[in-house]
Formats: sequence, C-alpha cells, structure tokens
Amino acid sequence: MYIIVVGAGRLGYYLIKALLDQGHEVLAIEKRANICDNITSEMGSCCIRGDGCETATLAEVGTNRADMLIAVTGDDEDNLVACQVAKHKFHVPRTIARIRNPRHEKLFKKLGVDVTVSTTNIILEHIEKELPTHLLTHLLNIEDKGLEIVEIKIPPNAITIGKAIKELSLPPESILSLIIRKAHKPIIPKASTIIRAEDQIVAVTTPDSEDALRTILRGR
Repeated sequence: MYIIVVGAGRLGYYLIKALLDQGHEVLAIEKRANICDNITSEMGSCCIRGDGCETATLAEVGTNRADMLIAVTGDDEDNLVACQVAKHKFHVPRTIARIRNPRHEKLFKKLGVDVTVSTTNIILEHIEKELPTHLLTHLLNIEDKGLEIVEIKIPPNAITIGKAIKELSLPPESILSLIIRKAHKPIIPKASTIIRAEDQIVAVTTPDSEDALRTILRGR
C-alpha cells in the first residue's frame, strides 16, 4: 500500500518506521526541516518538508494514488484539514486522524474522516477494562457500516439476572453475539439463554442504540 503520513513527530516517527518494516510504500510530510532531515538520513527518502494541509503539497507527493492518508500532527485542526483535502480533492479511500481533544471526535466523523484515534479515549478504555465494576467497553468501531462491537458486564444487582434473553426488549439494531463467563467456555447466546451476574456480553449495536442496550442489560 502507498501510505502518506502527515506529521513526523514522535508518533509519526514510530509509525513511519513500523509501516516501512511491514513493506509499505510510505511518504511523510513534515513542516520542520530538522525532523525531516533526521528521518531521511535514518530511513531514506521517505520524508519531504511541506504542509500536509496544502493541496499543492499533497499533489506533489502523488496523493491521488495513495491508498491511505494518516494525519498525526499535534494539531487537531491540521489533521482534520489534511484528511478532508485527501478525501475530497484526491479521493483517497481511507483517512485516519489523530485527535488530541476527544470532544472533536464526533465532528471529525461527521466531516468524513474514516477513522479517528484519540489517545485519551484509548487510555480511558484500558482503565475501564481493568476496573471490576466497568459496565461497557468499546471493542471495535465498524465505521463504514455504522456499527460498533461493545462488551457489557452484568453487575451483581442487575434485575435482568435470571431472565432469558427473549424476555428482554433489546433495541432492534442490537445483537448479542457472545457471553463470557468465568470458569466456563464462551456461550453463543440463544433466546432461552439466562443472564447471570458477572456475565460479560459481547454485542453488536449502533452508536445511537448503545445507551438503550446498556440500560436494558443492566436492568436499571
């Protein structure tokens, strides 16, 4: 794949190195001359000095043939603009943007960025995963289908405990796909499957139905 990386700071550096090691064709765009020179001297001619938000720069590096553009500068606005120009001007199939402020995530997705990566949210998800009382964890977002895979833990005091799945009024867009229980093999749930305390339920749902699904399974 031909991948363009906008921003070659610390994150960009390791990303470029990893992508090159995987055999991809990679070109980085970096405003700072010293950083661009360091990458070029270490990894070869894979970095040019320029502004990844500018149409002329993206045209120069052949963005029209890129399979993916990844914007990982330290500025959310620059990352958004780079992805938008790549998507709408050069028709790049896949764009990924780093987000420093998690509040920008919905805006980025609304404006057409395919994938957003928020370090803050990633850390929070790991913290929630480690807490014994965590109730919902996002496992995967399927952006192009408008779906997400989540894990919901049934608390000991949920009123759904002892009920069969067929008794629950699940949102129509939601499917329970797996139940994980301690000291048991994972269960593919059926209509007659009984909910137990501490069940970890993996479900496919939509962002709009997430809160309703969580409320129904928790039974509060």
